[in-house]
Amino acid sequence: MMTANEKMLKALKTAKSHLEDSMMALNKKDEDSFDKSLWDTAAELEYALFLFSITFQNESDKSNWKPNPDLKKIETGSVLVEAENLLKEAEKSIANKNLQNAYRNAYIARHYLLKVQEDLAKKKREVLKNK
Repeated sequence: MMTANEKMLKALKTAKSHLEDSMMALNKKDEDSFDKSLWDTAAELEYALFLFSITFQNESDKSNWKPNPDLKKIETGSVLVEAENLLKEAEKSIANKNLQNAYRNAYIARHYLLKVQEDLAKKKREVLKNK
C-alpha cells in the first residue's frame, strides 16, 4: 500500500513525464499529441492537488499563491518550461518532507497549464469563427 506522499510523488512524476511529451509535441508542431499530453498532464496534476488538499484540509491559504503576473505575455513554450520547473521543485520538496512547498509549487504549475489550455481553446475558437 502506497502512502499519501508516495502517491503525490508518483502523480507529480507522471505529470512531469506527460508535460515533457507535450513539449516535444509542441516542438514537432503536432497539435493532437500536444493537446492530449497537455490534458494528461493537467489530469495527473489535479490528482496530486487533490491528495495535497486532503493532507492540508484547512491549513493552506492559497490566496497568496500567485503565478507570474506577466503570464499573459509569455509564449507557450516558456510557460511549459516554467510549469516543468515548478513540478521539479514540488518533487524535491516532497523528498525533503516539505509538503506545503510541494503543494504550493504544484498549485502554481496548474495555473500555468490552465493558461496554456485557455490560450489553445481561444485559438481554436478563432479558427472556427474565421471558417
